[in-house]
Amino acid sequence: MRRPTLRIAILTTVALLAAVGTSAQVGEQRYNLAVGFHAGVNMSSISLSPSIRQQNLQGLQGGVMARYISEKYFKMICGAQLEVNFAQRGWSEHYEDYPDLEYTRTMNYVDIPLMAHLAFGNEHGLMGFIHLGPEVAFFVSDSSTKSGPWSSYSLNTDQHDQAVERRFDYGLAGGAGMELNTRIGRFQLEGRYYYGLSDFFSCTKKDDFSRAAHTVITIRIGYLFDLKK
Repeated sequence: MRRPTLRIAILTTVALLAAVGTSAQVGEQRYNLAVGFHAGVNMSSISLSPSIRQQNLQGLQGGVMARYISEKYFKMICGAQLEVNFAQRGWSEHYEDYPDLEYTRTMNYVDIPLMAHLAFGNEHGLMGFIHLGPEVAFFVSDSSTKSGPWSSYSLNTDQHDQAVERRFDYGLAGGAGMELNTRIGRFQLEGRYYYGLSDFFSCTKKDDFSRAAHTVITIRIGYLFDLKK
């Protein structure tokens, strides 16, 4: 990720979160604090340069979340949501031309998104919402599986032997979903996309790759209950 792009991304996110916090001056104030948990599936790949042929790797994602709603501005509910998650990322290599070759790498992270929460609809029933914000993550461990006569084919396999050298990851996340508010709590269904801005391999001029970052699509369900209304 190049510095000008990173600066623009950070400033945009900060502006969104600041807007959520300051618009309460003209909106209907809310003081709703809710906590909960969620679980889902990650479909991840990597943005690698030079590129490789790959498929999405399916992994687990789950964690806890806390959300504070500060106001209703016209018809939009505004707040912020903080999460701490365990997430499996990585990639998979399967080739139709070489069906005897297979490689997968699963990378485990603890990620922490801070999302602007913007919702619309019936506060006491079904609502739609969007999330947008920065996300940081910390690499925990990884594992890989490899089968087939890779040395018999002229394929780039430098990524197989590369160790994770940058354990701190950051990027931008955004998603949309539906939330149903009931007497026993709030039930969510959400789709989310993460775009990594940092490299997990060393990506200097002397290294094999100039970029090595995560991209992740997540489908998840969640449950929240109110601590304060």
